[in-house]
Amino acid sequence: MRSLLVLLLLAGPAWADSVISTRVIRAGAIIGPDDLDILPRTIQGAFDHTEDLVGLEARRMIYPGRPILYDQVGSPALVDGNQIVQISFAAHGLAITTEGRALGRAGAGEDVRVLNLSSRITVSGIVQPDGSVRVGF
Repeated sequence: MRSLLVLLLLAGPAWADSVISTRVIRAGAIIGPDDLDILPRTIQGAFDHTEDLVGLEARRMIYPGRPILYDQVGSPALVDGNQIVQISFAAHGLAITTEGRALGRAGAGEDVRVLNLSSRITVSGIVQPDGSVRVGF
């Protein structure tokens, strides 16, 4: 029992790693495995596994040697600002589809504002995996 207590006291705190960039990653670039390295230190708000970042898009410039924070990356954009997108609404057996102009950049599952080209009203919706925007959820 005493040896177990000594081992627990000597073990110290558990540390996690943080992921850092190995090069400048420009906003809009897709992150690959060669862009990442591990820093053996815990940094709050930073990724701790490289696998979680591969394939994501940089939302802003990421500098080498700095930890990559959660708010610096996101799903790859399917919708760009000013792009014409299909807007869909469905509820209670009613389905409406029209065109709109995206007012921002967003990936699948993210919110985006869209100008309805028919009514000239701005609506908010969620980008679908096919690049359309679903409103009225």
